[in-house]
Amino acid sequence: MSIQVRIPNVGESVNEVTLASWLVQDGAYVEMDQPICELETDKASQELFAEAAGIISLKVEEGVDLKIGDLLAEIDGSSAPAANSKPAQEANESVNTSSVEQSEGASQSHVTPVAAQILKEKGIDPNSVKGTGTGGKVVKKDALEAANPAPVSNSRPKTEAKTIAQPVSVVSSNREVYTKRMSRLRQTLATKLVEVKNQTAMLTTFNEVDMSAVMELRKKYKELFKERHEVGLGFMSFFTKAVCLAAKDVPAVNGKIEGDNIVTYNYCDVGIAVSTERGLVVPVIKDADKMTLAQIEKSVMGYALKARDNKLSIDEMQGGTFTITNGGVFGSMLSTPIINGNQSAILGMHNIVQRPVAVNGNVEVRPIMYVALSYDHRIIDGKESVTFLYRVKELLEDPSRLLLEI
Repeated sequence: MSIQVRIPNVGESVNEVTLASWLVQDGAYVEMDQPICELETDKASQELFAEAAGIISLKVEEGVDLKIGDLLAEIDGSSAPAANSKPAQEANESVNTSSVEQSEGASQSHVTPVAAQILKEKGIDPNSVKGTGTGGKVVKKDALEAANPAPVSNSRPKTEAKTIAQPVSVVSSNREVYTKRMSRLRQTLATKLVEVKNQTAMLTTFNEVDMSAVMELRKKYKELFKERHEVGLGFMSFFTKAVCLAAKDVPAVNGKIEGDNIVTYNYCDVGIAVSTERGLVVPVIKDADKMTLAQIEKSVMGYALKARDNKLSIDEMQGGTFTITNGGVFGSMLSTPIINGNQSAILGMHNIVQRPVAVNGNVEVRPIMYVALSYDHRIIDGKESVTFLYRVKELLEDPSRLLLEI
């Protein structure tokens, strides 16, 4: 019995996905619930699993955009591996291998039909093209980018007597230009960032925070904190608590414009921007204002691990009333972060640097972090933005305020 594998419903308002990569070879035997491909939406990526065991026949190439319900593959459930057949993994590996001594007809097995036609029209030998598809298969993109090698001249250029210094040319023959298609996540992110820049009156205000007290508190209690809560005590929990408390004094920072109305919330759902290989993702810590430092740290760690493994769900990245981004982990000293969609402000953290500062009339070296608040001036006035950022500074420079909420 043949089973059709189609694009499933992967989330609310998601109508189209990209086949990011096949995880199996065409004609391979797959087990039930074995991951067979990776799908990418404009918000996240996820694996698709085989609904039955059997021989799989792939129907589309990697990188193709598909709609919900489109056919991906078929699995011949009546097929079963022979008793003396190789294990599935070994069989898949044997499909990947190819010999440079194959005949011209046999060599076509590592080229998709579309790519083969393009190469034929160009007069290019398929064996000379490096494939980027699954198992090294030459796909349409490879064929389009392929070009006949330029003829090599054995003649030496004539030299002329030089009386003055001349520009030196060291241009190599191996000057390649690489074109890589933007992921659906990157395309959506780019579109939304441009929309925010065009649709908001965005400004940024700055301040500096003396991190001495927070660093001393972490140093004093980090071992006990980790032993008690089984998670490290980082900076993000302090900043998250600080923005939640500061938002109570300046509600517009934790709000948005909706038509002609200003919408604010009596809760804080804080998005934490996380950089991944696929692009920026922002998982949301719901009701962060009601959490302890330990609960926030566990949420941050859990989301960071999911983001690294591309396991974040769409629900985990939806919503959010305020966002924090930390460029300091990459060494950023100062930046102007862009507001997340449907929000009015974003806080940018940066690296901590030992700087000379004036303390009670004396110059002391202190660990200083510059912080930035980008905000929508349509809903937040300059006074409110400065008040909010200074309140965050107060809470971090005296962490006991975080616990007492004063």
